[in-house]
Amino acid sequence: MTNWLPDVSRGSGPVYLRIADSIESAIASGTLAAGSKLPPQRNLAYDIGVTIGTIGRAYALVHERGLVAGEVGRGTYVLDRAETAPGNQPDPLTVALGGTRPIDAPAGKIRFDTTAAPDLGQGKIIGSVLAAIGEEQLSEISSYSRVFPKNWYAAGRRWLARNDWMPETENIVPTLGAHAAAVAVISAVSSPGDKIVFEELSYTQVSRSARILGRRTITVESDENGVIPDDFERLCLQQHPKLAFLMPTAHNPTLATMPHERRARVAEIARRHGVWLIEDDLYGGMTGDENPLLASLAPDRTFLISGLSKSVAAGVRGGWVACPPHFAQRIKVTHKMITGGLPFILAEACARLVESGQAHEIRKASTVELAVRERLAREQLQGYDFVSHPHVPFLWLKLPDPWLSGTFKNAAYGEGVLIDDEDEFKAARAEKVYHRVRVGFSSPRNRDDLVAGLTTLRRLLESGGAGYDGEI
Repeated sequence: MTNWLPDVSRGSGPVYLRIADSIESAIASGTLAAGSKLPPQRNLAYDIGVTIGTIGRAYALVHERGLVAGEVGRGTYVLDRAETAPGNQPDPLTVALGGTRPIDAPAGKIRFDTTAAPDLGQGKIIGSVLAAIGEEQLSEISSYSRVFPKNWYAAGRRWLARNDWMPETENIVPTLGAHAAAVAVISAVSSPGDKIVFEELSYTQVSRSARILGRRTITVESDENGVIPDDFERLCLQQHPKLAFLMPTAHNPTLATMPHERRARVAEIARRHGVWLIEDDLYGGMTGDENPLLASLAPDRTFLISGLSKSVAAGVRGGWVACPPHFAQRIKVTHKMITGGLPFILAEACARLVESGQAHEIRKASTVELAVRERLAREQLQGYDFVSHPHVPFLWLKLPDPWLSGTFKNAAYGEGVLIDDEDEFKAARAEKVYHRVRVGFSSPRNRDDLVAGLTTLRRLLESGGAGYDGEI
């Protein structure tokens, strides 16, 4: 094993990218010869003072470049480039914004890295709805969606309603999923250079999208009850953000739910400092949470978004946003510019599913299935520290010593299970370490596959990392 250490003082960009570039330079100069074994990830992380996730991303990147190969139980070795075809060279922007998941999910793995609605046979219901639309509205399907039918808005109003609050129809915008709704709002109410607040752990697909749009991300501290209002006010006073993206109910990935008093304080602070709020309620309708929506506490400042992906079907890309008064047209136009337009057949299918009551029936069946799966997860992971909810499709698992988040993710990958490490949810560069992973349990095809994957994770937890030497 080589004693080589990367020089992270050179270059620019994220630390993991500088480490990867340093490895490539060392291979090119001969400092790391063919056959050399790279340091184990946990050792290298300790030696240069970074997280194991940072090293894992760097090693994954040089693997993608065709410079190294990893073998379970042996480690990571430099390849002989004379005998190995060079790998594709990803551009730095792709790497920086790609997160820690593979760009293309590998086949043959148990997928605990997604939280799409469980497959309950709803494809047949959706197929019949699509067939009916094909028979009844052929001309609309074959053209652009230039006019949105009234039922699209009515369906959104019904789906977004919760806890005795319902948005006005004129404030609804149908969207191509909740993600597209959030990106459209950010694009419409902020400008390049504006600061957007995210929780330290968040749904980072949105924060990365914000950076692509030229917005700057800043993070607010949270605890087991969600956003800490005092820290949010500190950011508003010192950083003057334009907007905050928050998940008050069943936060992803921590599952924290913000109590009523905090929601009221956050709403009041946002109003006082002129900060817009995006309330992601994608999991909220599944939980039975009785706390008021931010949109009901601050309807003049809050964009409420939700969709069908987690409880009905991810493939139909159905979503809606309820806007503050007089903002719907701006969001509708911006959404079209961002996405290229809303496909008629998908929007009509989503509206029919909601208005017929079928979407609510599927959501109810999904929560029943998720409750069974959550109970199985509790049984399989008994004795370990994790947070879960019977109706939410993931758990937030605390790793015992000596496991680190990125190391455990790589070890699970080597055993055929895809999970998400904590770095996947960090909205900005941060030194705070949680030693946790997110395990989604909605996507395995059946309960047997679920138990098999959980059994693998438990075996890894019990092994304490024995025999794992930082392979990719």
